Formats: sequence, structure tokens, C-alpha cells
Amino acid sequence: MKRRAGEREKELKKKKLLEELGGNRLPYMTPADADFHQLWKTKYSKLIFRKSDTIPEELHQMVQEGFLTLRKHDCFFQDLVRIKGKDFVTPVSRILIGNPGCTYKYLNTRLFTVPWPTEGYDIKYCSPQVHDACKALIRLNDYLHIEAVKALQGQNLFETKEIKDSTVIDREQNFATSFMDKGSVSKDQSSCVSEDDYISLKNRTSYNLTLLNYMDPLQMLYLKQEPYFGMGNMAVSWHHDENLVERSTVAVYSYSCEDDLNMTHQHCVLAGFSPRFSSTHRVADCSRGTLEYIFGQCELALQNLQTDSESMASSLKSLETAVVKQVEEIHNEVEFEWLRQFWFQGKRYLKCTDWWLKPMAKLEEFWRKMEVMTSLVLSEVGKQEQIEEQRNETLSCFLMVLTERQKLRQEWIARCQSEAAESLPEDQKPECHPFWTDDDCNMPLPYDLEEVIANLQNLVQSVE
Repeated sequence: MKRRAGEREKELKKKKLLEELGGNRLPYMTPADADFHQLWKTKYSKLIFRKSDTIPEELHQMVQEGFLTLRKHDCFFQDLVRIKGKDFVTPVSRILIGNPGCTYKYLNTRLFTVPWPTEGYDIKYCSPQVHDACKALIRLNDYLHIEAVKALQGQNLFETKEIKDSTVIDREQNFATSFMDKGSVSKDQSSCVSEDDYISLKNRTSYNLTLLNYMDPLQMLYLKQEPYFGMGNMAVSWHHDENLVERSTVAVYSYSCEDDLNMTHQHCVLAGFSPRFSSTHRVADCSRGTLEYIFGQCELALQNLQTDSESMASSLKSLETAVVKQVEEIHNEVEFEWLRQFWFQGKRYLKCTDWWLKPMAKLEEFWRKMEVMTSLVLSEVGKQEQIEEQRNETLSCFLMVLTERQKLRQEWIARCQSEAAESLPEDQKPECHPFWTDDDCNMPLPYDLEEVIANLQNLVQSVE
């Protein structure tokens, strides 16, 4: 609720500003203006720009070849996002590459990383070229991490000027050494920062994924005009980046690279005139957005399910309100934040790798067990043996979670059938999954919970 209130407040401020401007536009500066660099130094000191010739040519070549490879293999996709209750296809095409099992959510759409090559993970790519492209991106990620450390230290945010980062060095020893020879962090420098400062620095610069963007302005129809300054067409409207670790840096590799002041400033992306790529490296807030997290939630929920060793009949260990509430909320989280989000993006990920199919199948297996648990709760709350006060409390809580589930299922059906969804290529069209009909004997409950909810409401009224 707090977040929605904040968004409404921003919209009101934007509306008020546009009303005050009327037909006028706000002034803005470019590097050609005399006061540009003074303004940058005093008001935007955390915006750091590096010219392309300061980056190793070897890295340029690898990354730019990677961009073209991913484009050639049709690995960039327009996202179907939700703004103010309506679905839109983004003008910019994107692909998320990063740590295996990580996700990044923006505008009510959760993207799933195409995993870059990572030790200890068996990742099969659709082609050796896509593998090489992902490998180039993790090397760029390592380089930008080192550069971000140096930049933060150079701004006197920490007492020391240099810090050793052995995790990056170990990952690609030979490659990293070649960068260090060109002026990166020295291997033999010892760290003089406090442990707290080191942890803060690490958290703010350890990019776990990159959101790659591709735009061709001549192919992007119906672009909005920049409303405040009159700077022309926008590929991306003014916004704050979502789902980032607080005060973390964002490193952007582009033909015109810029870092981000995401906490205090919004930014937009002008369409320009020529096709271009960008790789935006982020410290995504993955506290609730990794496979490790959601599998942990599933294990927590399934602790309340037990199976008789002889009859194989399933039953619940506890009907305490808090336990039922926790399990059913995890049930909703798995269904609407993971399964439906993944299949909403069609078969797009198979263009790069099939890595996500196994974990999603495992998640669906857990989710099916939770459907059984929901049916067991329904059976138990209909009985009279329970203590009346506890039964009433459990009924009310259970009814609330199931009502939310029914509402969300209807919303996801509508999203999958929206006009924007229908406009996407066949292999990218959303799939409403999981979905089943009433005659599916493998499912303990119907997809449409309207009748179940009505029965629960009658139960609640009968005990009041």
C-alpha cells in the first residue's frame, strides 16, 4: 500500500508540473554548454562517464560480438509489462543475463536470467555462439565491478584508494590479469578498509545480472515525446529502476555509457536515430527473487504435509491459523510470482537455453502438493470437531487467501488474452499455465474457486 501511495504521489507531481509548464518546456544543458561540467561536478557527482578508449579493446570486441550474436539468434524480446492495470509491449527489446537462478522484476513482470557460464552449474546453451556471448557478458561484469570499486574509492567514500577483489581475480585469472596490466585493481594491494566498509562496497558493486537492451528507433513505432524538456522521442519514459539493492551502483556499457543516480533522480532513454545496444549491470535485490529462496519457501510449506506410510493418505500436521496462512501465502507466491510469470513469457528462453525447465518443473511439483494441502484444509474446516474460536479464525484467514488466489487467476487469464499479448510472435505469446478443467482427475480442486469461496463464506456466516 505504501508503494502504491508513493506512485500516486509521483503521478500527481508529474501532472502538476505539466500543467504549470503549459506549452513551455524546461531548459536543459548538454556538454556544449559552458556550465555543463560545473553542474555535473556539483549536482551529479556520482554520475561517472568513461570514454570508450579507456576500456580494453579486447573487451570491446568480445562484448560487441556478443551483442550481435544474441541479436542474430533472436534472443532480444519485447517485454509484456503492466502499468496502471493495463498491459503494454515495451518498445525496447531486452534479455536478462546473470547468475543462475536469479530473477529481476519490473512493471509487474519477472524476468528470468539466461545464466552466464558459472562454475558448478550445468548450463546447456542453444549454440556455442550464445555460450560465448554470455561468457563475454560475465567478463564485462567483472571488469565493471572493478571499475565501480575504483570509482567509489576515488570519490572519497572510503578511506582507502584501492581494494583487492580476489573473487573476480579467481574467476577468470588470465583474463583479469590482462585487465590489471591496463590499470585495474592491482593484485598485490592489501585492503586497508574496515570490514563494514568492505561489506558495504561489496554489496553496492557486486552485479549479479545485466539487463541487455536493443533498440532500433526507425523500427520503433508510437514512441512518446519527452514531455518536460522537449528532447524528442523516448525509447523509455522517465523512471526509477526497480528491484535494486539500496544505494547500489548501476554500470552501463553502451556506445554512450552512463552510471545511474537511481535513488534521487529519474532517467529516461531518448530514442535517437541509430540502432544500439546497452548492457546495464545491476545489483538486483534477490532476497525474494532466486530459486534458492523460493525452494526454501516450498520446503517450509511442505513441512505441514504428512503421508501415511501404509495407506499413503495425505494429512496436515497442524491446522493452526498461522500455519495455514503461511502455507497458503507461499502457495500463492509460487503460483503467481514464479509459475505464471515464467509461462507468461511463452517459450522465449528456449532461444538461449533450456536451463529453467527443470527447476520450473520441480516448482510445479511442489505447487501441486500445495493444492492437495489446500483441499485438506477445506475438508478439515468443514468439520465441527475443532474448537469454535480457532475454527472461525482459520476460516476467515483461509477465505481471505483463497479470494486473493481467485482474483489473481482471473487477472492472469485476462493478461494472457490481452490485445498486447495477441500482438506478440507465436513463440513469445503468454501461456496461461498452470490451467486445468473441472474433469481433470489429477487436480484435487477446480481452477475456478468461485464455488469453493461461496461455500466458505456460508460457513463463516453460519458460525457468526
